[in-house]
Amino acid sequence: MFPNMALWLKLLLSAGVAFGVSLLMTPPVKLFAEKVGAIDVPKDDRRMHDHPIPRMGGLAIVLAFFLSVLLFVPMSTPLLGMLLGAVIIAVMGAVDDIVTLNAWVKLAGQILAAVVAIRCGVIFDAITNPFTGAPFSIGFWSIPMTIIWIVACTNAVNLIDGLDGLAVGVSGISSLTMLVVALFVSEPKISIILAGLTGACLGFMPYNMNPAKIFMGDVGSQFLGYVLSTVSILGLFKFHAIISFLIPLLALAVPLADTIFAFFRRILHGQSPFHADKGHFHHRLMAMGLNQKQAVAVLYGISAVLGLMAVLLAGTKTSVRFICLITALIISICIWFFVLRKKPVSSNSGENAKSSKTSGVEHKKS
Repeated sequence: MFPNMALWLKLLLSAGVAFGVSLLMTPPVKLFAEKVGAIDVPKDDRRMHDHPIPRMGGLAIVLAFFLSVLLFVPMSTPLLGMLLGAVIIAVMGAVDDIVTLNAWVKLAGQILAAVVAIRCGVIFDAITNPFTGAPFSIGFWSIPMTIIWIVACTNAVNLIDGLDGLAVGVSGISSLTMLVVALFVSEPKISIILAGLTGACLGFMPYNMNPAKIFMGDVGSQFLGYVLSTVSILGLFKFHAIISFLIPLLALAVPLADTIFAFFRRILHGQSPFHADKGHFHHRLMAMGLNQKQAVAVLYGISAVLGLMAVLLAGTKTSVRFICLITALIISICIWFFVLRKKPVSSNSGENAKSSKTSGVEHKKS
């Protein structure tokens, strides 16, 4: 179903306002970050920049998104819960960008934000068969699975924030993917929310692309992961008869896959699953000889292709869904063969002591 003119206007206004606010607010946010000492200093060889750069730029994204939603989206209890949880994530991320919070404090904050959203109705209680469209209830597991999904996505975007423009670009692609799917399944409110999020990401990108003038920090990366996870529950997991749970997984495939591989890779190497290392997708691409811009472009391309698969998967024909799944599988195999099998550049022996993010939330610019 194609949106009518009124919805098109709201979508354009939501995206336009968010884009403009994000673009205009980033310079003053940069000055604020410098004033409060939110500076990312390259202290180890995991960081790709060679001079101190302000972080906390994600505040511009947060402000742009909230203004867009408050102006153009009717308030409801689930939306209020999502926004309250987003405030918790944003405040915690901003504080962490300044003073570096304890790992367990950040994890507790993420769980609290997830619980607030759940209490307001942001929860999925059934899983959809991707071929028949028939849902089956997950009963008691709905709450823990929702918490795991929200916390995992929140950390996944944070973990992939290792190159200039990478996390915000992948988040923008994921948001745009879910926006198109939300239009396909006739969910205007969700599409307007995602239009605002997409616009906020695009407005920040000119300052964050290589060479970056500012990093978005925890306040940006965790906020984007949280909003994408909660919006996917409200707008995609709910459509049991139309859409499968694979669509948000494909839309967020790059950060989620990077996080899953990192988790098991570290365990197999006898390390803590939350130990920082140089084995992320972007590290491996650069170990193959790519520079920052090329590595980011490759991951953008993979995200875009998987996003297209998610959009096509929203179709009702089983044959189209089957083709999408096969294509996604082929892409996954190619990632394994060309990226994951390549050994990353070895790190210094002193890196372990310097990289002390142990909650699944690492420093932003690896």
